[in-house]
Amino acid sequence: MFPAAARRIRSGRRTPGGAALIGAGLCLGLGLGLSLGLVGCAAPVPEATASAAPTPQPGIMPLRGTPVDPSRAEHPSLAVKIDNHPAARPQLGLERADLVFEELVEGGLTRYVALWHSDVPDAVGPVRSIRPMDPEILSSFGGIVAYSGGQPQFVAAMRAAPLLNVVFDDDAGGLFVRADDRDSPHDVVLAADETVTLHSDLAPPPGQFDYADSAAEATASLAGDPTTTIVTRFSESGGRAWAWDPAGPAYLRSQDGAADRDSTGAQLNATNVVVLRVEVDRGSDVPRTILTGSGAAWVSTGGSTMPATWFKDAAAAPIRLADAVGATIELAPGNTWIELVPTDDGSVELVP
Repeated sequence: MFPAAARRIRSGRRTPGGAALIGAGLCLGLGLGLSLGLVGCAAPVPEATASAAPTPQPGIMPLRGTPVDPSRAEHPSLAVKIDNHPAARPQLGLERADLVFEELVEGGLTRYVALWHSDVPDAVGPVRSIRPMDPEILSSFGGIVAYSGGQPQFVAAMRAAPLLNVVFDDDAGGLFVRADDRDSPHDVVLAADETVTLHSDLAPPPGQFDYADSAAEATASLAGDPTTTIVTRFSESGGRAWAWDPAGPAYLRSQDGAADRDSTGAQLNATNVVVLRVEVDRGSDVPRTILTGSGAAWVSTGGSTMPATWFKDAAAAPIRLADAVGATIELAPGNTWIELVPTDDGSVELVP
């Protein structure tokens, strides 16, 4: 159900050819105690670069690596563009996402692309507009993408990607509401579970990452160095930190110097934190993260961090994480946050 302080919105008209549409188409050896600006720094590139999707495992959630009754996984994933402006916090349902990508947007701020499949909440938000890198992030998942709108060229690119688009600007089915207890534009909320149920005929997502059978068997747990905190900056405008909590066990998220909390008051947490160094095209007012190719990465699981290289051969290919000899890195079963940190003026700090 929607939050009590919300109202249904019916704006425009949702048609098969419009808003609801399926389109075509580290440096190794660096000490963990150092502050790593890492401009111009890259991990060694292993020989094997293919980023083919992991082999599906029956009874395993493809975006989380956790066991499940296969009948409960037969529905599409839902990707939603989520606001991260201070006025948008705490977000709704973010703590239940399987995967969260954090990306740079205008003004040095960030937004999220969050994906739900194993546990879809009744409501998620605040929902915001699409950005130029989102088709590249999401094309490997299929399923549904929901957002509030966007510049025409960005919306056109998203509609051309192989996902069904559900857009606030064209919603005639009442899937979106404006929450009365939030200020515009940070007030658009999506009926997430209803959206997935409405399009349950779409295929489940393919696997994206490889998972170990347990956290103790995850590659970073076995081969990484102890790390208490991961600090990332996307620009000069604030930072975020992930602190390892062995009692969780999980990484606890802070942002702008304070605990980053969900709508229940609990601190946001992650089983795995993956940092990718990415090039950013700044040729227009809207920065565009480039997520095809390869680059330096760090993978943190179970209180340990290891350097890696990421590969993504095409927009429709999944991200592959490889160690120094080219072997695929296995994450721990659980939720994962992926930090897309710019190589030019972003930074990463690993605190032992």
